[in-house]
Parts: sequence; structure tokens; C-alpha cells
Amino acid sequence: MNESKISVRYSKALFQSALAGEVVDEVSRDMILISDICTTPDFKEMLDSPVIRPSVKRKIFHAVFRESVTDITMSLLDLVVKSGREKYLPAIARVFRSETMHHKGITECLLTTAVKIDDNVKRQVSELIKSVFKTKVELKENIDEEIIGGFILRVDDNYIDASIRNKLRKIRNELTENKAVQ
Repeated sequence: MNESKISVRYSKALFQSALAGEVVDEVSRDMILISDICTTPDFKEMLDSPVIRPSVKRKIFHAVFRESVTDITMSLLDLVVKSGREKYLPAIARVFRSETMHHKGITECLLTTAVKIDDNVKRQVSELIKSVFKTKVELKENIDEEIIGGFILRVDDNYIDASIRNKLRKIRNELTENKAVQ
């Protein structure tokens, strides 16, 4: 079974349990916490290590998460360790978060700009996306100086690249093609 199927199955089961227990928001916060902790190098190394016994990993999970997460999330962590699938935790958390957003009718959008934009522009972009896609919007901002100027907007599977870098690349390609034709 490939990674995506494993993470989707675990996250969907967790989502259904959270929905039945009416604790989707709490478990979603748990998944954000787990995702953040799983990015730390030491914790990531522990997740991937075949040398560390499952019983030790379980103790580590309980020490780190017991006071911070819901019982449903703790049960998932125990199950994941018992099944030897702890290395899939970051993907499970990511898929769960996506499932929660979809359930709430929220679309996560990513706006990449060369410089930080002000809140008024972010609000206008959010309102535009909301009206075009008929959805609630969670706009995340990314700053990438390499795009030089303009913006790149990703909404679900839609991608708009209005960056200066992209325009320069198109001009270069056109000039190269024209030179090759002559």
C-alpha cells in the first residue's frame, strides 16, 4: 500500500471518529500540533528509526502529546505506532486538515509575492476568490523574492502565475524560438 493510501485511510477514519464525537475542531488543532512537532529534526528521526522499539515510541508519544491532545488523537497515535506506521503521521495530519477544511467549506489558497502585502490587499484577494469560487477562503501568504514582482495564486487546482519571473521566462523562450527559426 502506498503512502497516500495509508495516510488517507488513517485520516478519514480519524475524521469520522472526530465527527461522530463532535470534536473535529479539537482534533484539527491536534493535527496542527502533531504536524509542527513532526518537523523537528529529532522527532522526525525518531519517527523514521527502525531501531527504536514501538514500546519506546509509544512512551515518547505519550510524554509529548498526552496532556495536549484529545483522547481520539491519542488513540490514533497508539494505533499508528502499534501498526508500525508512525512515519506517516505528517501525511495523516495534512490529509486530516484538508478533510476538515473541505467539510467546513473552506478553500485554502496560497498567494506568493515578492514582498509582504498589506492586509487590505489580502482582504481584497480573499473577497475576490470568495465571490469567484463561492467558498470561504483561508488565504496563506508566501514571500519568494525570486519571483521579482507580481504574484502567484493557487486556489485548489487552479494556478495563476502573474509573476515577473514567469513573464521574463516567456520572453526568453520567444526570443530563443525566433532565433532558432531564422
